[in-house]
Amino acid sequence: MGIILSKYVMPGNRVDLQEIQRVKEDGTKRKAYQSQVIEIISDDRMEIAMPIDKSKLILLPVDAEYDLYFYTPNGLYQCYARVIDRYKNNNIYILLLDLTSNLRKYQRREYYRFSCALEMNSRPLQEEEVNAIEQNANLLVPGLPLQRSIIVDISGGGLRFVANYAYEIESLILCKYQLWIENESKDYSLVGKVLSAKELENRPGVYEHRVQYVNMAEDNREEIIKYIFDEERKTIKNQKGV
Repeated sequence: MGIILSKYVMPGNRVDLQEIQRVKEDGTKRKAYQSQVIEIISDDRMEIAMPIDKSKLILLPVDAEYDLYFYTPNGLYQCYARVIDRYKNNNIYILLLDLTSNLRKYQRREYYRFSCALEMNSRPLQEEEVNAIEQNANLLVPGLPLQRSIIVDISGGGLRFVANYAYEIESLILCKYQLWIENESKDYSLVGKVLSAKELENRPGVYEHRVQYVNMAEDNREEIIKYIFDEERKTIKNQKGV
C-alpha cells in the first residue's frame, strides 16, 4: 500500500518534474522543471502551478507523464503522474495531474537549499574538538574568537556562506547563527566540514564556502527544515499579496 498523498504533501510544497525518459538518444539530458503544489484534490489527483523557466510559462503537454519529487518538511517524496488538463484559475496557470504510481519516501540524502542572507560567526575547531568529533561526540571549547560571515543559502544538510577569509578544504569549523522559529529566536552552534572554498570572480578577496554538517542532532535538522518551509510559505503569501 502506498503513502497517502494528502497526509504528506501540502499546498505550497515545492515539486520538481522530470520527464520519464531522463536522457535523449543523442545523450543529452531532458529538461526538468520546478513548480509548487496548489491543491490536493484527492489521494490520486492534484493541481500544481504551471512551471516557469526564464520568465516564460512552460506549457507541458496533456497526457505527458512525469517523475515528480516533492520537498516537504518530512522529507523528499516521489511518484509518477500524468498531465490530464491545463487551465487558469484566479490568475494562476494550473496543471491538473493524476498519479500513475504510489507515493513513496525518497531516500536520497538531498535537502532543499533556501536562499537567504543570515549573519553567522565561525571559527576552525581546535585539535581536541576534532578528536571528539572523530569519536562521534561534540566537545566545543567556549569563548574562542569568532569571525563574521554571511550565510547565502541553508538546508537540512549544510549551508553556503561568504566571507573575507578562506578556510581550508576538509577542515572542521564551528558555525554559530540564529534562526527565527515559531516566533522565537534560537541559537545554533553546529559543526561543519568545509567542502569547498573559492574566491568569487566578481568580488576579489571574498570567498564562498560550502559546508556539510557533521554529527548533527536530528532535532536540530528538523527545526532547520521547518524554518526553511515556514519562510518559503511566507514568501509565497507575500507574492500572492495575501
